[in-house]
Amino acid sequence: MAGRSLSLLDSLICGADRALRTLTSGTQTLTRVSPKPASDELSEALTDSERKHAAGLMRVNHAGEVCAQALYQGQALTAKLPEVRAEMEQAANEEIDHLAWCEERIVDLGSHTSFFNPVWYSLSFGIGATAGLISDKISLGFVAATEDQVCKHLEKHLQDLPPNDRESRAIVEQMLVDEAKHAHAALDAGGVRFPGPIKGVMTLISKTMTETSYRL
Repeated sequence: MAGRSLSLLDSLICGADRALRTLTSGTQTLTRVSPKPASDELSEALTDSERKHAAGLMRVNHAGEVCAQALYQGQALTAKLPEVRAEMEQAANEEIDHLAWCEERIVDLGSHTSFFNPVWYSLSFGIGATAGLISDKISLGFVAATEDQVCKHLEKHLQDLPPNDRESRAIVEQMLVDEAKHAHAALDAGGVRFPGPIKGVMTLISKTMTETSYRL
């Protein structure tokens, strides 16, 4: 309810509901329909190898959105300032569209989401909650750094997707716009810029997640 402060128990129940919705197919409520290519640019038929590759890339993107949901929920739970908590919850709501778009496209490609999504969610929730406990500035800075990593992945996927898979490309292009906006918003809200070595560690962790999700 707008303007109402939730108790810790209420927050935990809402968080559990969000986690179940994130990890259960077809339970997200969209605010925007999935991006589509122009009507005169419909994809040509994909070969089996192209379809498998595109599904793997979109599975990675979906897993990244699972991580984003968990990260934001963990941070919202431990954020000190109400406005920072609201910022995290708003970002999580906007990411729900991405989660549903990727899932829909994966199904269209005849594949499945990552079997490791519950693991990614648990790890990301813990990281987000820890960042929030340290300070709101660190929490927001972590969002900005994470979104920078996501943007790099999306830019690479635009290069790696089969040229004739315009449906997947339309989704990734819109996701890239939104993720860049979230990164800038986190910094504008007071987030600290993480130094290169920390971003390097984040890149290594991200690489493990992406390689695993691509296959499984």
